[in-house]
Amino acid sequence: MGGVIKTDMEESDAVLVGRACAGDGDAFEGLVRRHMRAAYAVALGVMRNPTDAEDVVQDAFIKALEELESCREPDRFAAWLARIVRNRAHSFHRYRRVRRATTLDDAGPLAGASDPAQDTARSRLRDRLSLAAAELSEKQRQVLLLHDLEGWKHREIGELMDMPAGTVRYTLHQARRAMRELLGADSLKED
Repeated sequence: MGGVIKTDMEESDAVLVGRACAGDGDAFEGLVRRHMRAAYAVALGVMRNPTDAEDVVQDAFIKALEELESCREPDRFAAWLARIVRNRAHSFHRYRRVRRATTLDDAGPLAGASDPAQDTARSRLRDRLSLAAAELSEKQRQVLLLHDLEGWKHREIGELMDMPAGTVRYTLHQARRAMRELLGADSLKED
């Protein structure tokens, strides 16, 4: 065989979807690797809890695999997957509101941590940021997470969320302004 073998990252989503529909498990695994972080950001934007977001993403990928043949526009797999993630997150949120699991982040610093004062300061800042982000709208949280934490471009977020790039920019601006107001300059200083 003298041909060049393409890796999953070189193949388009449409090619990977086609291969996965034909029964190629590696192709679907490539889609999962490619879109895992974005799916998690979307789920976290809805769920506000990392553990629940992970559960939603896992459930959404299972649903995507089961429904893959119904993806009418394979070249827009990311947007299709984001809709599944949002729908699964809303369902999960509706049926499991009472769940109050403690995450590893909530459990506190590990024994033998290098600097307890610095760990405490980071923990307080993380808590403040989480509380402030919880006050944003779901759309604002998702855009903020995808842009500022994941490094996505406005156009990419727009494609994923089915909104114009200009709306993404405005939503990001609103989210950042709301975070500044919620956190305030004095709230970031130590007590």
